[in-house]
Amino acid sequence: MRVFSSIDELRHTLDALRRQGRTVGLVPTMGYLHAGHMELVARARAENDIVVVSIFVNPLQFGPAEDLNKYPRDLERDAAMLRQAGVNFLFSPGVEDMYPRPMLTVVDVPDLGRELEGAVRPGHFAGVATVVCKLFNIVQPQTAYFGEKDYQQVVIIKRMVDDLAMPVRVISVPTVRDSDGLALSSRNVYLSEAERRAAVIVPQTLDEAERLVAGGLTDPVELEARLTAFLNREPLAKPEVVAVRDAATLLPVTSIADPVIVALFVRVGSTRLLDNRVVGDNRVVGDNRVVGNKRVNGGQSLPGKGVTR
Repeated sequence: MRVFSSIDELRHTLDALRRQGRTVGLVPTMGYLHAGHMELVARARAENDIVVVSIFVNPLQFGPAEDLNKYPRDLERDAAMLRQAGVNFLFSPGVEDMYPRPMLTVVDVPDLGRELEGAVRPGHFAGVATVVCKLFNIVQPQTAYFGEKDYQQVVIIKRMVDDLAMPVRVISVPTVRDSDGLALSSRNVYLSEAERRAAVIVPQTLDEAERLVAGGLTDPVELEARLTAFLNREPLAKPEVVAVRDAATLLPVTSIADPVIVALFVRVGSTRLLDNRVVGDNRVVGDNRVVGNKRVNGGQSLPGKGVTR
């Protein structure tokens, strides 16, 4: 595995490989890798000749009171994991490489980015869209892989790709969970032992959402209220977002008829945990998810056409 920090050197290397007809897959990360990231890598390895993993803790997506400086980092550990997984190139630029001068250009999808997580993290998704757009321009992958734990992020990136006619196929990969159901996240290392035990309330709340909808609950406002009450049973959990939205567009719904996304943003101690689940008429056929009456083919859907598992 070769490691790059220079944009020009990585571009030159990838240009030569593309001229040979090699396909390139990109897995963008902020590092401190876990099994969820490695699932993205495995999917990319199976579908591409060349796999590039980026590790960059992007300051544009952190607010002034957020955890940029203490975000967990261990490049040596991450590189060893990627080497073992057969990754071809690790792109690990510094801030000075990605942003040699203050950015005056911002990519934003405001109608999607200011909702849900964006409502409590203003500007976050503009930072995400900007860095992902820049990574797409640097690497020029045919395919890029993102985890469904960050469901809103996936919807926003797919909409950005569609709106800007980017020649990238965005593939979302199902959330990888610990044995008790907690979604794997680099930020889980912040949790104390007591907080880690308490954090299981988050996936349990998603289980409760599935149970309530399967039992016939169709009012999204009532579902949000009952899930908030369920979360409040855990004293260490402070719900910041409990929302029921259309699974494809993230718009509010008046009734749970078609599939909806139940999105949770919950603070446990000082750590914000993000999780979600699509509930409702959500049938999986082979590698395809059927959303409403529309079948979504593996990895190629866009917002308004469903989100691919």
